[in-house]
Amino acid sequence: MLDVEKWSIFSLCSHEELQLIRQACVFGNAGNEVLYTTVNDEIFVLGTNSCGCLGLGDVQSTIEPRKLDSLSGKKIACLSYGSGPHIVLATTEGEVFAWGHNAYSQLGNGATNHILVPCHISTNLSNKQVIEVACGSYHSLVLTSDGEVFAWGYNNSGQVGSGSTANQPIPRKVTGCLQNKVVVNIACGQMCSVAVLDSGEVFAWGYNGNGQLGLGSSGNQSNPCRIAALQGIRVQRVACGYAHTLVLTEEGQVYAWGANSYGQLGTGNKSNQSYPTPVSVEKDRIIEIAACHSAHTSAAKTQSGHIYMWGQCRGQSVILPHLTHFSCTDDVFACFATPAVTWRLLSVEPDDHLTVAESLKREFDNPNTADLKFLVDGKYIYAHKVLLKIRCEHFRSSFEDSEEDIIEMSEFSYPVYRAFLEYLYTDSISLSPEEAVGLLDLATFYRENRLKKLCQQTIKQGICEENAIALLSAAVKYEAEDLEEFCFRFCINHLTVVTQTSGFAEMDHDLLKNFISKASRVGAFKN
Repeated sequence: MLDVEKWSIFSLCSHEELQLIRQACVFGNAGNEVLYTTVNDEIFVLGTNSCGCLGLGDVQSTIEPRKLDSLSGKKIACLSYGSGPHIVLATTEGEVFAWGHNAYSQLGNGATNHILVPCHISTNLSNKQVIEVACGSYHSLVLTSDGEVFAWGYNNSGQVGSGSTANQPIPRKVTGCLQNKVVVNIACGQMCSVAVLDSGEVFAWGYNGNGQLGLGSSGNQSNPCRIAALQGIRVQRVACGYAHTLVLTEEGQVYAWGANSYGQLGTGNKSNQSYPTPVSVEKDRIIEIAACHSAHTSAAKTQSGHIYMWGQCRGQSVILPHLTHFSCTDDVFACFATPAVTWRLLSVEPDDHLTVAESLKREFDNPNTADLKFLVDGKYIYAHKVLLKIRCEHFRSSFEDSEEDIIEMSEFSYPVYRAFLEYLYTDSISLSPEEAVGLLDLATFYRENRLKKLCQQTIKQGICEENAIALLSAAVKYEAEDLEEFCFRFCINHLTVVTQTSGFAEMDHDLLKNFISKASRVGAFKN
């Protein structure tokens, strides 16, 4: 469980109040403000209240939690904050609310006076569902469900992406090179903006004095510019620090660029970089990156659960990723960032209350409550008929006239079939890439399309030079086109090593012929 008490401001809350917290955001120039939601969907605020950033209708500080009644009944989906500070949040309904510092119109309400209570921001957003928000120091971005980006606020360096440097008082759609493109992730540095497309391309705009746009130059850009140096690299996520940028690729690699005076790029030196530079975290795959526009700190989480940090860490300059004892990247910012803020809206799982989903997870393979046994490779797997019928069309039809309480299964291995049944209880899978290939076969056979996608994700995350050809072959066999393209790109990007593996030497003749033909078309064999 995430421990919110690592942020000192929570010491003002009683034990009973802490037990009720379900979401939280610590912000402000000294980490002295907090907003949190409770298990009862109530919203509370606490702290110094600079520029009315607590949304209470006044500028009085409060040492005790006060309820934010003006957002009563609203559920927060995402939240971000600026340096003023100003707050921008989106509800689960896709509405946007903002309040606090507004000297540069960063609240998007068309004015420049500070707003002391949450204000519904609807201009140009009334028919849009906002799914992500990001704030720079004094500008704001939102991402809609249809992949559009809207921006407003301070624009001295072009960070609003409007083609000019005039401040933008209301939400304006960011167009230019983003026109007709689908954006899937956004982030803001102090005075820059970055967007990741569904194609894996990255666009950046705004202030570039430290090379934080990754364009190989230091000139500001008032329109979105594609980061050409990432050509051929599919990016999934972006995170921005004060003046540096991190991206996470589909293959679990991290690239960094921009300011590096504290070692926040993790490159082993303190030299700024204007081009994307790979960050090496041993040989482990990265699954999460973290940075915040108010800090020069970077953090990452690996697939094995290790947490690394680098950059400005409590006054020290850590120039290479440092392995910590933490269990999540949030702890890095609580304990080592300056100020000690949260880099995202925290989600806190309850200690004792079990949701329906959690209860079902507990009952998987439980012989005490099961009414059905599968015998696979001489081992029993315990299940519940009613749940299988609800969750799977195959079982719904096969149980129609069946009274059996033991079913023998010989078509699939024990690990694969157990993973399939567990998926029906948990909506997730935990398998090696090689075993996921067997589960992909089962998912194809049972026409479980969502499971098929999860198998493909697992295979993507576990691909390496040694198993790349085997995984490519499986993708072709099971007509998983997206996975096939991913495996092919991986093979091309690691061609020298892949062609020396036993998998390549034993490759099916037709598959080899098609591979060489396709590789030739993309220029893989050019000198």
